[in-house]
Amino acid sequence: MNDLILPNMPSVAQEEEKEADLLVIHEAARLLAHATTPDIAVTGILRLMSQMVGLNRGRVVLEDPVSGALHIRYAYGLTPEERARGRYGPSEGITGQVMRSGQAAVVQDVDDEPMYLTRAVQRSTLPQETVSFLAVPIQHDQVTLGVLGAHRLRRRNRPFSRDIVLLRVMATFIAQILRLNALIEERTALLADENRALKQALDQQVEGAHGILGESPALRQALRQALHVAPTQATVLLTGESGTGKEKFARMVHLSSLRGEGPFMAINCAAIPEHLLESELFGHEKGAFTGAVQTKKGIVELASGGTLFLDEIGDLALDLQSKLLHVLEKQLIKRVGGTRDIPVDVRIVAATHKNLQKAVNEGRFRIDLFYRLNVFPIHLPPLRDRAGDVRRLARHFLLVACHEYDRNTNFGAGVLERLERYNWPGNIRQLENVVKRAVLIAQDGEIRVEDIELILHHEANIETHLEAGTSRSTLHETPPAPASAPSQLGLPEGLRGYRWVREDEADALLDALRRTGGNKTRAALLLGLTARQFRYRLEKLGLIPDIPA
Repeated sequence: MNDLILPNMPSVAQEEEKEADLLVIHEAARLLAHATTPDIAVTGILRLMSQMVGLNRGRVVLEDPVSGALHIRYAYGLTPEERARGRYGPSEGITGQVMRSGQAAVVQDVDDEPMYLTRAVQRSTLPQETVSFLAVPIQHDQVTLGVLGAHRLRRRNRPFSRDIVLLRVMATFIAQILRLNALIEERTALLADENRALKQALDQQVEGAHGILGESPALRQALRQALHVAPTQATVLLTGESGTGKEKFARMVHLSSLRGEGPFMAINCAAIPEHLLESELFGHEKGAFTGAVQTKKGIVELASGGTLFLDEIGDLALDLQSKLLHVLEKQLIKRVGGTRDIPVDVRIVAATHKNLQKAVNEGRFRIDLFYRLNVFPIHLPPLRDRAGDVRRLARHFLLVACHEYDRNTNFGAGVLERLERYNWPGNIRQLENVVKRAVLIAQDGEIRVEDIELILHHEANIETHLEAGTSRSTLHETPPAPASAPSQLGLPEGLRGYRWVREDEADALLDALRRTGGNKTRAALLLGLTARQFRYRLEKLGLIPDIPA
């Protein structure tokens, strides 16, 4: 009986070639998973190609990021001199053609192809028989990153098409290696940058900048002015929007002065009720009023020998303005209920976000006190005018928040760029608040652009700086809270007070829940609400049945 012969049955040689290809792919995959460096992984793949399927003198050609020239970055079977010679223009030779077109190239005889340059490997080095050259693009997301090329003998029974398929598979592996290495280098550079920022912050504290971070010209000008006036006894007036760091500047002036070893006392004139402020400033004698059971020194007296920082000086009542003027002119105070003058030796640094000249014109601020305070004015720039400083400050606040909340969180791609584009009406204080909230809501240790967008979306009602107690009808689209609305006092920083529930809030509420995996407390924090406010909105909008617990 004759043996049956099936048509197109693979020969033994074809089966062996197929097994060799699969073995190369398997071993290359192992290298991809276990190699510790790109050099080990890529060179290992090129070695497998040479030893197992005869694709010799393999090389990976990449683009120089500075010059744009192509150069051999990884190779197997090439000497250092041959690798050094392997440099090509962006469109030069077979390599340049593959790089430019993104298409594979097959040169069946290197001696008959004018575009084959024989630059890296001289012809005398190659076998004397007919030599072929194959090259395929290394691509990621349809972007050509480089070229994978190799020699082979033309007379082999193995078809060129099989080699091209294998080279394309290897090029895919190499693209993954290059991309992973780029991500690692990017993250390493980011961490190194953050470490440098932290080191610079520490260096600045040692050198006298006292924790004031930034390199922008506007900030540097304010720093130069502050350090210039610090050694004198001149009164300093710090102006600028809320959240620009006035107390830090005041402390820097103090520590950089001859009074640096003396006390630094600070008081916010807007934070203490008017009927208590005089006693806080100047002290009181025993029995001066009900509850004055003993004599108490005021903050001006306690600051003697050092510096007194008066924040929000524009909110000081007129009668107290005259008494402060007496301190500036005479360096004398009189306690509440007292009859004698007490000498003090105090330097005053005042700060305000208000227009004191306008207040003088409207009769709300004494002109003589204004001139006494305005001896050396320093304007602190808003964050939107401090080009480049947002990135540095954001990294600093990230480090602080991670330490405070025991988190290990990093900024994802594009986050710092998004922060830089924001207007920051609340300045540094607002930036710190946003970064802290982002650290708390971040998933898997990474703050994403989407997290920042959602937080900033709910910061959008603050379009520009307003003085406390004033309003702008165009600032909020929602109706004002009724007179019976709960007080906004006592809310944690960054949380908003009562306002009407709107139907168009539903999408934002659901999005916040999705982003936090259904955690209502974290979703509320993301939107700047209390957990109770968040639950109330879900109930009012009928969203409870559709939201996972």
